[in-house]
Amino acid sequence: MRRSATRQLALVALAGALVSTGAAAPPSDSAGGAPAKVPVAAGYGGAVASVDADASAAGIAVLRSGGNAVDAAVATAAALGVTEPYSAGIGGGGYFVYYDAASHRVQTIDGRETAPATATETLFQENGVPIPFDQGQTSGRSVGVPGTPATWKSALDAWGTRPLSQLLKPAEKLARDGFTVDTTFRAQTELNQARFKDFPDTA
Repeated sequence: MRRSATRQLALVALAGALVSTGAAAPPSDSAGGAPAKVPVAAGYGGAVASVDADASAAGIAVLRSGGNAVDAAVATAAALGVTEPYSAGIGGGGYFVYYDAASHRVQTIDGRETAPATATETLFQENGVPIPFDQGQTSGRSVGVPGTPATWKSALDAWGTRPLSQLLKPAEKLARDGFTVDTTFRAQTELNQARFKDFPDTA
């Protein structure tokens, strides 16, 4: 990341936790308090943290090629939609938090899903009786209007330097070429196996 970009784009919040391969667990406090904080990485010019190594690599590649923190955040989030489909993706929504170090100003975008324009308080009722929860959850009635794509586009228009189409390329590559399935992905797939059987056309 260029020095000027580093000053202006100090932090973009990403959903997820820091992935650290091969790092030792921090030692516990002998007095029984909170564990001592031990740095697991040190560097300069920018950093990317997410719950998945492939997604983090997508963001790091954007930074190394001259993109800024917002560009990297979008590329990382898009990749998470492929590698963490049970908790991320273009079909959902969320918030984008942007901090400008030069002005010390924080700006946010509310990109949560919204109900369809025709939704009413009786959406989950039939003849005045609530429908079963499982039926409502699995049917199209429970699907909100996605907010994620518009959130990414708005963030890039306001603070980014790359077009959305370019930043989606790493996610497209992961979806096309495949990735290593971790234990979480496998467990979540197994938990939903019975539900997936109801939709053989999408298997």
